[in-house]
This record gives sequence, C-alpha cells and structure tokens, in this order.
Amino acid sequence: MKKLVSKKVLFVIIAFLLFLIITFLPTPSGLTLEGQKALGLFVMASMLWFTNALPLPVTGLLIIALIPLAGILEASEAFALFGNSAVFFILGALILAAAMMKTGLSRRLSLMMISKFQDSPRKLIVGILVTCALFSFIMPEHAVAAIMFPVVMVIANNLDIEPQKSNYGKLLFLSMAWGAIIGGIGTFLGGARNPLAIAFLKDNAGISIGFFEWFLATFPLVVILLLIAVYILFKFFKPEPLNISQAILGLQDELKKIGKFTIPEKKVAFIVALTVICWVFVSGRLGLAVIALLSTCFLFILNLIKWEDVESYVNWGVILMYGGAISLGAALAHTKGAEWLMTWLLDNSHISPLLFIALIALIAKIITEGISNTAAVAILLPIAFAIGPQAHINPKVLVFAVAIPSGLTFMLPIGTPPSAIAYSSGYYMIKDILKPGLIMNILAWLLFLIIGLVYWPLIGIDILN
Repeated sequence: MKKLVSKKVLFVIIAFLLFLIITFLPTPSGLTLEGQKALGLFVMASMLWFTNALPLPVTGLLIIALIPLAGILEASEAFALFGNSAVFFILGALILAAAMMKTGLSRRLSLMMISKFQDSPRKLIVGILVTCALFSFIMPEHAVAAIMFPVVMVIANNLDIEPQKSNYGKLLFLSMAWGAIIGGIGTFLGGARNPLAIAFLKDNAGISIGFFEWFLATFPLVVILLLIAVYILFKFFKPEPLNISQAILGLQDELKKIGKFTIPEKKVAFIVALTVICWVFVSGRLGLAVIALLSTCFLFILNLIKWEDVESYVNWGVILMYGGAISLGAALAHTKGAEWLMTWLLDNSHISPLLFIALIALIAKIITEGISNTAAVAILLPIAFAIGPQAHINPKVLVFAVAIPSGLTFMLPIGTPPSAIAYSSGYYMIKDILKPGLIMNILAWLLFLIIGLVYWPLIGIDILN
C-alpha cells in the first residue's frame, strides 16, 4: 500500500514538474505565453489521467483551478468553460438513466434483452456491442450509452458479478462503450463532432457531404472495427465460467413476477422515446443539452423521480472529469496553443498527401484521449484546412481524416461520453483498458488509412483534388 501511494505521489510530482518546465522554457516564435502554459497544462493533465495518480474528477477540478491561476485565461472565462453544453447534456442523460432505474424500466428492458441472448455469455456481449453500434447510427453515441447504461447495470447486478474483479463485468460495460463509439462514426447523428465538421466544410470550402455519402464512406470501417472489437475484448478479458442459462431462467421468472408495465414505467418510456426522437430530428435547432434538460424537468413535473434519487444514481465525478476535459480543450483553442503545436508538427511544404492525412488522423486520435472529441475537431480542422490545400488534398478527405479518428478513442474515459459513462459503473479500472485500448486505437488508425486509400476512390472520394 505504501509503495502504491508513493508511486502516485511521484507521478503527481513529475506531472507538475513537466508543467513548470514547459511553462518556463523560452517561448517559441509564433506561440503566445498563454498558449505555452496551456500546452504545459495539457501535458500535466494527460499524465495524471493516464496514470490515474489523482482521481479523474480531481484532475478535472485541478484543470479548472490552474487555468486562471497560471494566467492562461481569466477566471470568469475559465469557469464559464465548465458550463459547456456537453457537460449539461451528460447530466441530463444520466438523470434520464436514473429515472429508468428508479421506476424499474431499465430492469424490465434488461430482462427482456437477456432473454434474446440465452445461448451463451459471449453472444450476450456481442449483442450489446452490435445493438449499441446500430443505435448510434440514428442517435448520438452519448444518448445510446446513457440509455443502455442502466440496462447493462441491471444485467451485471442480476448475474451477481463482482465489480473490478469480474472479466465478464468488464466485458459488459466495455462492449456498451465500444459499440456506441464505433457506431458513432457511421452517420451525422453519431456525435456532435460530425455535424461540426460538416458545417466547417461548408463554410470554408463551399461544399458538403450528404448523409448517405458519409454512411457509405464509413460503413465498412464500422463493420470491420466491430469484428476486431469482439476479438480484442475476448482476447484480453476471458470471461469466467458463468451459468448464464440458470441466470436467464431466473430472470425470466422475475420478468413474469413484475407483471405488466406500470404507469410510471410507461411515462418514463414515453419521455425517453420522445427525447430520442428530438435528439434525432430537432437537435440541430435546439441542441442536445437543451433537449436532455427539458426532458429531465418533465420527469420532476410528472413526479417520476425525486432529487434524492438523482443524488443516489448519478456519478457526479464523471461530470467533473468531463467538464475539466472540455475546459482544457477550450483553453488550448482560445490561446492558439494547440494550433501552434499542430502547425509546427505538420507545416512542411514537402509533406506528401498520404503522410499528412496519416499524421493529422494520428494526432486527432492522440489528443482525443485527453480532451473531448468535439474539441479535437474544433482544434484540428482549421489547421487541416490551412495546410491541406498546399498538398492538394480533397477537402472532404480532410474532414474525414479529423472527424472519424477523433471519434475512435478506446483508452481513457475522457475523450468520449460513452467511455465516461461506462467507467462510472465502477466495473473496470483505467489500467484494465490501457493495453487493449491502445491496440484498438492503432488498428483503427491503420484500418482508417487502408479504407481511405483502397475503398474511397471506388465510391468517388479521391484523396487529391
């Protein structure tokens, strides 16, 4: 225990030293002092998140405190960043999940779902993975994870598996997260970064990508990644022997005991369904967060949930962690620190188109492990459009090279809400996911490049203009 504590303290000290070293180095040409400090904070936060030397929410709070303390941004601006709409979207989504659990709706749905996969424990995992991926075609991956989370949680509880010690427990929640993440790149509806990228393309290049064109370009990547995910998950987390048939029989008996849908269940189901429909069709005008928060208000108006229930079911640490990540990404963007770094890395007049695409995609994947994927798109797309034309790269390919890899993050629960929501279950630790997540990241990056080179020209998307 002493060694563990000492190791964590050492990581914290090293992280702070890196921040100080980067901050007090001579400021390079073209980089502001505030941008230099923001880069130092990014390095420090990334190390703390990777090593889990501090609890993830505490690192989020530390970021919020250091942004004004280090003079990166004014205090009022730094704290305003924490109020990003993505934070409130996650809050609303988690409250919706709390209502599903409180009324028993999630329990009923989980029992019904388990009964469809009664052949083996492995088929259940594959079922969760594929279901989440398909749902992410028609709704934001955030929403899929929020809706599926209570269902998977009840499955875990009914199978009587121990958090952090059961490989099957890890498989349940990782399959939920990875399915939503992989499916989230399939259409515009999978995440906020996709419409953000399309809007940027329209504003800067005067062209657009159609819904079907996006789907056609990404579908092979989704299918192959799902197959790879199945292999990686079972390779690293061999499920312990489970008598799932007996568990399913017991759960089916329990489903009979709870009887017909209750009125509170029907009301929550209606609100959730209406919320999903609004996310799909009107989120462009109203915003995901506004819809989520209005839905939660109706839960209280109809007396379907009490605030005490929210306090019990919602993991507030996830919100603090994600808020800190969004604030860090915004600070990097506002101070131009990330733009300077990416330009310094990529601004080479002799760079080949393929190498540029490979580098921008790799950087998108790397920084998304430390900041939200939407922030990554907001940071990298302006750089891609500033440098890409020098290599005569198709603007559509630039959008794909940033938006798709930034959505495929499989390691830390920082860059994407499905990972954050899955991690909040407590069924796995950061160290459990580092190696398999790294392998998935590398394979996803390589597969993206292969699809771009081999498949896209066949459907009329050429790399060069």
